[in-house]
Amino acid sequence: MILEHALLPVRPGEETRFEAAFEHARSIIAVMPGFRSLTLSRSIETPTSYLLLVEWETLEDHTEGFRGSAEYERWRELLHGFYEPFPTVEHFVRVTHAAPRPGTSAHPSISN
Repeated sequence: MILEHALLPVRPGEETRFEAAFEHARSIIAVMPGFRSLTLSRSIETPTSYLLLVEWETLEDHTEGFRGSAEYERWRELLHGFYEPFPTVEHFVRVTHAAPRPGTSAHPSISN
């Protein structure tokens, strides 16, 4: 599994329009071969900054399959006009992972 990471700097005042456009764009990427999932998060400290994380089966599913497709052209039309400057995209492989054990709480209560 490959994790695509992109920090998306949206022009100030365009956040609502960007989020609406992303809802349309999400359906484009979701049907691409090798697509596993995506998460779009908005920064609390910098509300014009968004973090896009996309899971792909392989790097080529993103770099060749998606970016080389007609669907990518529609994705670009919907989203690329919102960015200033243009985002940097990087790809990652998991090194380690942690999660709460089944039956335990991620946020245990504090007792006195």
